[in-house]
Amino acid sequence: MASIDRRHFIAAGTSSLAMAGFSRSAHAAKAHARRAGKARPNIVFIMADDLGYADLSCTGSHHIQTPHIDSLAANGLLMTNGYANSCVCSATRTGLLTGCYQDRFKIGLEEPIAPKSPKGLHVPPDRRTIASVLKGQGYRTALVGKWHLGGVPEYGPLHYGYDHFFGIEQGGVDYFRHESFYVDGKAIGPGLWDGEKEIERTGYLTDILGDEAVRFIDAAADEPFFLSLHFTAPHWPWEGREDAAIARKLKNIQDFNGGSIEVYARMVQAMDENVAKVLAVLARRGQLENTIVVYTSDNGGERFSDTWPFLGVKGELLEGGIRVPLLVQWPNGIAAGQISEQVMISMDFLPTFLAIAGGQAKAGEFDGIDLSQHWTRNAAPVERTLFWRYNAHGQAAVREGDWKYLRIGEKEHLFNLKQDARERAERRGDYPERFAAMRAQWEEWNAKMLPFTPENYSHDTSEFAADRF
Repeated sequence: MASIDRRHFIAAGTSSLAMAGFSRSAHAAKAHARRAGKARPNIVFIMADDLGYADLSCTGSHHIQTPHIDSLAANGLLMTNGYANSCVCSATRTGLLTGCYQDRFKIGLEEPIAPKSPKGLHVPPDRRTIASVLKGQGYRTALVGKWHLGGVPEYGPLHYGYDHFFGIEQGGVDYFRHESFYVDGKAIGPGLWDGEKEIERTGYLTDILGDEAVRFIDAAADEPFFLSLHFTAPHWPWEGREDAAIARKLKNIQDFNGGSIEVYARMVQAMDENVAKVLAVLARRGQLENTIVVYTSDNGGERFSDTWPFLGVKGELLEGGIRVPLLVQWPNGIAAGQISEQVMISMDFLPTFLAIAGGQAKAGEFDGIDLSQHWTRNAAPVERTLFWRYNAHGQAAVREGDWKYLRIGEKEHLFNLKQDARERAERRGDYPERFAAMRAQWEEWNAKMLPFTPENYSHDTSEFAADRF
């Protein structure tokens, strides 16, 4: 599968027929045989920021070319039912870090962490994390890019299992000034960090992060490594490499009067070129065959993104706000050119990576599940039920099989995603028992999560919700 055109992609993503190219094949058996006896794989986990479902050329973009990211699908696995834990960034990152629903933690209820959020928010220090479990398996660990899970240095990545951190603390910074600032232009926090030290660095942030990822891989010894590469692209402010002059004039990185489809495309394509750098250094070091490379996003896209065939954007629990690209390459373990309809969510990566690294989760420790057998041995898709909530506009969602329960404000819906990917055909009246059962499932799940009370939740996030788009 050298490339996936839009028609092919939509058919794969919205049909529950047998998965194209995902049968138990001789090709897959050979891939598994190659994996046998090999050293534990390196893991490079790449997360974009606010990337829409169809913002890659392999997932149907009309105008953005991403050949290097596309190659991960061509040489591995495209998962058409990839989900983010939340429709906003820091909540998803809480789920990724902990392997759990973010709603179990106060920090996960901040949707997202913002300047007016309480100081001292952090993931509980006794939680095992995606970095600490792999470090326990002998991996060298690093996070390059966006953290957004607590103040640095007190609650930075180095306190959660990462050996190395290079990147930003906050939700977004200017791509050239590397600062986040108020409307009056006053800087409100640090820019770049190297470990627990603030640093100055000149250049376009996407390139800086790509170069740092290459340096980390180049410095890795023979031990396996886990690199989380969290780009800020294509999060606002919308600036391409050619836009340094615009950046110098900005007084607020929430520049919702700026940007364009063309600028957005350049931002995504710059990220693609930096993914190419990572693949190139892995190849040069002879590590590409035995490295798992994952590419995904923290939530759906914003105003210049493409979420086709879905409706909804960041800040909404419609599919466009939570369905994200998910590509996985591992030449020694995953057969090339596969398309899978297995449902996978951000919190699944922790138990999946842990199992591949030879570790074992404790019973009930994580809400995410291990999908490594599905990746490597073509195990049958795992049936599951997933839950979401978002406090702004009283949003709630459940996905069970092809069915989805959705609530936004006072309106409740039932959709069949197999038949209606755009969530337009209301099925509540046709299936009242299913509707009632899924609503009850959400209520039961919600009762186990932290409530949105003043003790747990600090501020109104309506400014981050879909009404601003």
